[in-house]
Amino acid sequence: MPNFCAAPNCTRKSTQSDLAFFRFPRDPARCQKWVENCRRADLEDKTPDQLNKHYRLCAKHFETSMICRTSPYRTVLRDNAIPTIFDLTSHLNNPHSRHRKRIKELSEDEIRTLKQKKIDETSEQEQKHKEINNSNAQNPSAEEVGEEQDEDILPLTLEEKENKEYLKSLFEILILMGKQNIPLDGHEADEIPEGLFTPDNFQALLECRINSGEEVLRKRFETTAVNTLFCSKTQQKQMLEICESCIREETLREVRDSHFFSIITDDVVDIAGEEHLPVLVRFVDESHNLREEFVGFLPYEADAEILAMKFHTTITEKWGLNMEYCRGQAYIVSSGFSSKMKVVASRLLEKYPQAVYTLCSSCALNMWLAKSVPVTGVSVALGTIEEVCSFFHRSPQLLLELDNVISILFQNNEEKGKELKEICHSQWTGRHDAFEILVDLLQALVLCLDGINSDTNIRWNNCIAGRAFILCSAVTDFDFIVTIVVLKNVLSFTRAFGKFRRAQQGNLESQLTSESYYKEALSVPTVEHIIQELKDIFSEQHLKALKCLSLVPSVMGQLKFNTSEEHHADMYRSDLPNPDTLSAELHCWRIKWKHRGKDIELPSTIYEALHLPDIKFFPNVYALLKVLCILPVMKVENERYENGRKRLKAYLRNTLTDQRSSNLALLNINFDIKHDLDLMVDTYIKLYTNKSELPIDNSETIQNT
Repeated sequence: MPNFCAAPNCTRKSTQSDLAFFRFPRDPARCQKWVENCRRADLEDKTPDQLNKHYRLCAKHFETSMICRTSPYRTVLRDNAIPTIFDLTSHLNNPHSRHRKRIKELSEDEIRTLKQKKIDETSEQEQKHKEINNSNAQNPSAEEVGEEQDEDILPLTLEEKENKEYLKSLFEILILMGKQNIPLDGHEADEIPEGLFTPDNFQALLECRINSGEEVLRKRFETTAVNTLFCSKTQQKQMLEICESCIREETLREVRDSHFFSIITDDVVDIAGEEHLPVLVRFVDESHNLREEFVGFLPYEADAEILAMKFHTTITEKWGLNMEYCRGQAYIVSSGFSSKMKVVASRLLEKYPQAVYTLCSSCALNMWLAKSVPVTGVSVALGTIEEVCSFFHRSPQLLLELDNVISILFQNNEEKGKELKEICHSQWTGRHDAFEILVDLLQALVLCLDGINSDTNIRWNNCIAGRAFILCSAVTDFDFIVTIVVLKNVLSFTRAFGKFRRAQQGNLESQLTSESYYKEALSVPTVEHIIQELKDIFSEQHLKALKCLSLVPSVMGQLKFNTSEEHHADMYRSDLPNPDTLSAELHCWRIKWKHRGKDIELPSTIYEALHLPDIKFFPNVYALLKVLCILPVMKVENERYENGRKRLKAYLRNTLTDQRSSNLALLNINFDIKHDLDLMVDTYIKLYTNKSELPIDNSETIQNT
C-alpha cells in the first residue's frame, strides 16, 4: 500500500517517487512541532501514536542537513529533525478547488511573509544558476547533469528493463537457497574427477530455470561468452549482503516503531571457520506481543575493548538502532567468552545507563552461571554432558535402551524411574537442576553406554558403538565425577549450576594433595565466582526494575494500599508519555484492581495486562509495562513469538560448519519475512553497476567440455 505525503499541496506518494517517506515522531513535543509546521487543522486533535501510525512526510519537506544515510539502501532522519519546507500558498490561486488536506487559514501578514520568502528564495536560486551557467557554459558538470536527471527521471530503456528482470531472477534464486538452507557450493573439489565440470548449487539452479523456459535467463545465456560465469562469487556475495540487509531492515523497522528494545546475544558459533556472535532483539510489536527476533551475526573479536566498540558501532551505525531506547542487555556465552561480554555490557552501561544488564529467560540461572565461571576443568565436564544427551537423542532406539536400564535400576522405586525416563526424553541439560539429575542418572548412563559398546548381538553399527565407548570413558573419568559432585553441592543453595574448564594440572599435582587440589582449584573459585556473579547480575538498577512488577494486577491486588510503585518507576520517568500525571494514573490503576469483583480473575502476567481492552486509558502504565516486558529476564509468554532463537538453533544444528553463511542464515531463520525484490535490484544497481551494466564476470571461467 503506497504512502501519501501528509504535507499540504504535496501530491507525492511512495509508488511514484524514489524519495524517502518518514513517520511522524512519537515524541509529543517534536510531533507537535511537525503538526504546527504542516498547518493542517485536521491533524491537531490526533495523538502522536495515531500520527505515527497513519501519516508520513516525504523528504522534500526537510532540509538536507536533517537527513542522514546510515547505509546506501536506507535513509533516516536525525533525532531532532523538524520539517520546515512547505508550500502553504499555491492553493490560494485556485480558491474553488477542494482539498483533502485541510490547510489551516493563514492571516494576511503570514501570507505576505510566505510569498516574500518564496520570492527571495527564487531570486537566490536564479542568481546561483546564472553564476553556475557563466562559469561552466562550455563544460557542464556531472553534478548539474545529475540534478537535471533528478528533476526529470528518464524512462528505462528496453536493455535496462531486461537487466532488472535478469537481476530479479538472480535474487529469487539466492532467496530460495537461503530459505531452503541450500549451500552455495556444490561438490568438494576433491570429489570431482579431473577434467569434469560440475556447477555449484547456484549455477545449477540457474541452469535449471533456463531449461524450464525462463526467457530472460535464456536470452542472457545465448549472448554470453562460453567461458563466462553468470554470477561470480564476488557478485553472489554482494547480492547476498543486499538480501540480508533488506530482510533485516523489515524487522528493525518494527523495532524502531516499537521505540524500546533489548539486545541479547547467544553463544559464539562457528560460521565457515570464523567465530560469530548471534544477535537477537526483544520488542513489543503494535499488537502488544513480546517478540524475540534474530537480526544477524557479529564477527567475534578476541580483544574485549575492540569487541565492545564494534558491537556498538554495528548496532547503531550499520543497523540504525538508537541505543538511547535500549532498556536491557543479556549475553549467553560459555566460560571462555563470558569475561569479554561483561566488558561489552559495562561499556554499554557507561553510555546508556538504562540498558540494564540482566539474565536471559531462555537460559536457566544455573546454566547461565555455569557458562560464566572461569574455573579450569568444568567446561569439559559440561561439554561431555551435552554430548551424552545428544547421543541418546540420535534415535528412539537409543532412548529405549536407556529406559530399559533405568527400569532395571529403579525396580524398587518405579515412580522415580518413571520421572527419570520422562526427563531423559527432554533436553534436560538446560534445566536448573541438571547436576542433580545427572547424579541420579550417572549409573544408568554408564551401564547403558557400556552395554551398547559391548553388545554381542551387533544391534549397533560401529559408529554408535565407538561413540558409546568414548562417552563411557569420559563419564567414568575421576575428574568428571568430582566436578559434577562439587557443582551439585556448591550450587544447590541457588539451584544455579556452573560451567568450568578442565584444570591445566601440570606442576599443581606435584604440590597439592587430591583433597587440597579440588578444594583450591575447583570448589573455592567456584563459590567465589558464583557469589560475585550474583551480585553483578542482580544490580541495584536491575532490582529496581523488577520492583516495577508490582504494576501487574494480580500482584497489585495482594499488596497493601501504598504509593511505592511511583518511586520504583522513577528510573523510567523519561520514557513516559505524561510523567506529570503518573501519580494520579497509578492511583486509578490501584483502585481498578483493589475494588474488583470477587469473581474477576486478575491478569497475572505483563502479557495479559498489555492485552487488557482498556489499557490505553492508562498510557503511563502501558509504557512502563512495555519497557518491563522487553527486559531479557522476562519470559516470552507466547512461544510463537520466540521463533528467532529456535530457528537459529535449528539452522546451526542442521548445517555443517563449513557450509554456514551469515547471509544465508538470516534468510533461512527469517524465511517468513516479506521481501521486496524491486528494492533489492535497485539497490544492487545503485551500489555495484551502472543501469546498463550486466552482473557478469569475465575473470572467472567455466571449464566446459
